[in-house]
Amino acid sequence: MEVGVIGLIVALVSGLASFALGRWLSKRRREKKALEARAAEYASQSRQVRRARERERARRR
Repeated sequence: MEVGVIGLIVALVSGLASFALGRWLSKRRREKKALEARAAEYASQSRQVRRARERERARRR
């Protein structure tokens, strides 16, 4: 079975489109997971740690 030049081009374009779509979709999922992890980390910190972080932020401004 002979694969023509057009078939190779179609395969290449569809492969690149699939790769780009996968990267785009996984980027959103990774950002959401990172945000959830950061929120869980902050929630598990003690009041003393949170206050210290707030003071550090206020000092930087």
